[in-house]
Amino acid sequence: MKTRQTTQLVPHTVDGKTRLIPVPVDTPAPPRDWDALVLNGVTAIAAVVLTASVVWSTASIGDLLAHAVVKPAAYGAAVVFDLAWIACMAVEWLARYDEDRAVLPRRAGHVMLVLAMLAVAAHGKVAGYWEIGLIGAAVSALAKGLWTVVLRHQTPPLDARTRAWIQGELADAGASLALIPVRRQLQRAQAQVAAERAAIESRTDSGSADPDRPDEAADDPDADVLAIRPGAVTTKDAVRIAWDTGVRDDDAAARYVAKVTGKAPSPDTVARYMRLLRNGVAS
Repeated sequence: MKTRQTTQLVPHTVDGKTRLIPVPVDTPAPPRDWDALVLNGVTAIAAVVLTASVVWSTASIGDLLAHAVVKPAAYGAAVVFDLAWIACMAVEWLARYDEDRAVLPRRAGHVMLVLAMLAVAAHGKVAGYWEIGLIGAAVSALAKGLWTVVLRHQTPPLDARTRAWIQGELADAGASLALIPVRRQLQRAQAQVAAERAAIESRTDSGSADPDRPDEAADDPDADVLAIRPGAVTTKDAVRIAWDTGVRDDDAAARYVAKVTGKAPSPDTVARYMRLLRNGVAS
């Protein structure tokens, strides 16, 4: 039996104190995984074939386009033909657990592969060697076919119920991600509304806009001003609104919280929320 040397932690006591120390030990070596070796070899072959296909297609299509444009632009456009279907194939691999999402990149990859093959064949015809054009076009087909076989082999088969379960999990995760910008937009809107109301209250209190009529008491609220109801927002929400409107001082934030919530907040609570916002860890 083949063995290999590894380390194992064993207790060792010196002067009444025990520590775990690494000790070399011989353990049975696992058998060689020929399946993994073969798969790695096939993947390497597919990578070499893909590289050769990109080089050949770029050279052929670039030489064809060079008849009309300068060579740097021609070869820059030529490499797009193969990179397009390669990118579609990569997206198809990423969607391997969702067959519905993998259909579009698979079909798009086939269309882009046909366009690349037609361009290579056209170069052979223009050069006067249509046989070489057909053979060159087959190189791209062989590269994509080989990669399709490799990727399909590594795609685990899933039954319909498992695929439906995975789609449900992805839908939940997608909904959570979609709510992030929605919440940010809502917070910005709430902050703008709160800032506008605070500005209106400030102008009203100073008597610079819409003063009380002579028949109204000085302490009566104006009917046209929509004041924030006390208790409509929490201290944390009010601190967040003050922060979004540009308030950075703890005392100013406390005064704003008192105005919005209708009660004096704890200075320590306001300072803690402001500290979290400065550190960028407040939710």
